[in-house]
Amino acid sequence: MAGMTIFVHEAGPAGAPAVVLLHAAGTSGWMWEKQVAALSADLRVLVPDLPGHGRSNTREWVSFADTARLVAEVIAGRAPGGAAHVVGLSMGGYVAAHLAATSPEAVGGAIVSGINVLPFPHPGRLRLMGALIAPVMKWGPVLRANARALRVPEEDVAGYEEAARATTRQSFRRVSDEAVGFRLPGAAGTSPCPVLAVAGGEEHELTRGSLAEIAAVFPHGEARLVPGVGHGWSGEKPELFTAMIRARVSGGPLPEELRPLG
Repeated sequence: MAGMTIFVHEAGPAGAPAVVLLHAAGTSGWMWEKQVAALSADLRVLVPDLPGHGRSNTREWVSFADTARLVAEVIAGRAPGGAAHVVGLSMGGYVAAHLAATSPEAVGGAIVSGINVLPFPHPGRLRLMGALIAPVMKWGPVLRANARALRVPEEDVAGYEEAARATTRQSFRRVSDEAVGFRLPGAAGTSPCPVLAVAGGEEHELTRGSLAEIAAVFPHGEARLVPGVGHGWSGEKPELFTAMIRARVSGGPLPEELRPLG
């Protein structure tokens, strides 16, 4: 349904425990279709299109902090008891980390996948790359190259391209710039929120290296590595990603495929 701020797709029993799924940059809530189908049998699933993306693309992206505030409003207004488990991948992971740090009362637990909190050696180069990519991000060959890099399954490529074309270039550029310098908010060090940091075993070394830092900063943080998958592993291994979410919501053991660091 369309709200006053951002679009939110809702599925599942109205009174069930709520899960909020936060998508990556250059796509939309569409990317969670397989998780929504599996989780909504017994959970309330809230899937926002974040600013500048999907059906929220008339509202430009401002910052991770601003988007975290918008998601906190969604949780307060739509989740039973005003709290939810929050799951984010890439851009959505940064928002989820910010929420867990600054609005722990709204977050029963957070999963952050594929985020970097360590200094990049050449941040200026990365920002320049983002500036160069933004003008051509909707060009067919670029979309197909991105889909290959993210290992988007063939049956999902058309949906990925449609979602990417709905992203505004300005928002994409702003997200890219902010992600380069992202650091965990100071409030993370005192947050009571349980936080699980995960990354694919084939992600960038800084993303993998960030796992230990995230787990150490959050008092109730832990980290897992998922061998054999890349950045967009919610699409590569949707059943495993869903099983991870269910384990965190239920308080049960994580799937054994998620390996502790060490």
